[in-house]
Amino acid sequence: AFFWLVSLLLASLIWFVSVHLSDREDAKLQYGLLVFGAAVSVLLQEAFRFAYFKLLKKADEGLATISEDGQSPISLRQMAYVSGLSFGIISGVFSVINILADSIGPGIVGIHGDSPYYFITSAFLTMALVLLHTFWGVIFFDACEKRRYWCLGLVVASHLLTSGLTFLNPWYEASLVPIFIITLCTGLWAFFTAGGSFRNILKCLSCK
Repeated sequence: AFFWLVSLLLASLIWFVSVHLSDREDAKLQYGLLVFGAAVSVLLQEAFRFAYFKLLKKADEGLATISEDGQSPISLRQMAYVSGLSFGIISGVFSVINILADSIGPGIVGIHGDSPYYFITSAFLTMALVLLHTFWGVIFFDACEKRRYWCLGLVVASHLLTSGLTFLNPWYEASLVPIFIITLCTGLWAFFTAGGSFRNILKCLSCK
């Protein structure tokens, strides 16, 4: 979570400086800078995810050195899951905290013709982001460990695509549906990456 916060801080500084060095009266330019800031934020998040992977690899080597059997008590998959979940939770908190603050009032959602589904849609988007970060963490760590650079590229590309789709709001059908399709596909990818199989699913459903 700390690594994600640092990436957000750096992205915010870059966007803040860009806005103050540009013409604030130019609406198109400011919108472009907002898109640019979102893209920089995504790239920094993935860069810090990689930095965290390298840090955990060093820690893993140290744990293996001091353990009795010469093996680390924590597996790479466990670290990937915890890392992705922590990225997702802190990302979700920052995504929804201002929305929850505004929901206290005053005012009524949609009173000026805006969508009345703003809060429920934001909740679903936040849920998708938490899940996506968890899935991305599992895939990213496995790709780094096995040097599958095309997987890293797909993680970054899907993260950029998900972030870009949010700019279609308040056209929620165009953003929410594709994001949940990406979430489902990424979840299946992470499941098989973590060693899952259809046989395991059948065993789980049959309680074996």
